[in-house]
Amino acid sequence: MLTVRIIPCLDVHDGRVVKGIRFRNLRDAGDPVELARRYYEQGADEITFLDVGATVQSRNTLLDIVERTSREVFVPLTVGGGIRTIDDIRNALRAGADKVAICTAAIQNPEMINEGARIFGSQCIVLSIDAARVGQHWHAFTHGGRRDSGRDAIAWAIEGAERGAGEILLNSIDRDGTGRGYDIDLIRTVAENVSIPVIASGGAGNLKQLLTAITRGGADAVLLASLLHYGQITVQDIKTHLKTHGVAVRC
Repeated sequence: MLTVRIIPCLDVHDGRVVKGIRFRNLRDAGDPVELARRYYEQGADEITFLDVGATVQSRNTLLDIVERTSREVFVPLTVGGGIRTIDDIRNALRAGADKVAICTAAIQNPEMINEGARIFGSQCIVLSIDAARVGQHWHAFTHGGRRDSGRDAIAWAIEGAERGAGEILLNSIDRDGTGRGYDIDLIRTVAENVSIPVIASGGAGNLKQLLTAITRGGADAVLLASLLHYGQITVQDIKTHLKTHGVAVRC
């Protein structure tokens, strides 16, 4: 049985970790290197850094943080936010990242997925999808969840997998930062239609919701931020809860 991964997410702005609700009203949550070290010591399986400023200057700041983190934290690191070119991917990997998450640029230039997978390997390419309900469907949004691309999120996930993405980071804009729980219907629909791992993101508010994303949603990994940043639970609390309910986790 494959083990489920627990992935803390660090949204970085101006060198600090921040967290908001539905990508807005950001508040400070701490030093990124310090938090990454804490989660590593708690048993995190991977750590994801997202540049919420997404400018050249903020991305360079983030890469410096990743470089410093990689000297102290020995689990896979993913970098996303403002990754627009193949050179951006290369620079992130050189800084110490193991994977890159691509969102807006992938929608604007889908061939970037193919090229990135060909040059660096599918295991390095994470298709990040910021999805929100529009009518009876989910649409993929760009530019930090601010613009509706008009693309059906499920169809885009399928296409991304076919183009060579190694996994999908699936974030619900509707649930992000709310603590109301993951969008189970969204996760399950994507998981049933692709053969690559799906990382559930957006809305984690308690241990039961994390379990539900896996058992009902079919997620291969859960990504979370606020619950960890503000000391409500630890990574080990999550693993103990999941293990108690029969979910295979890494020790």
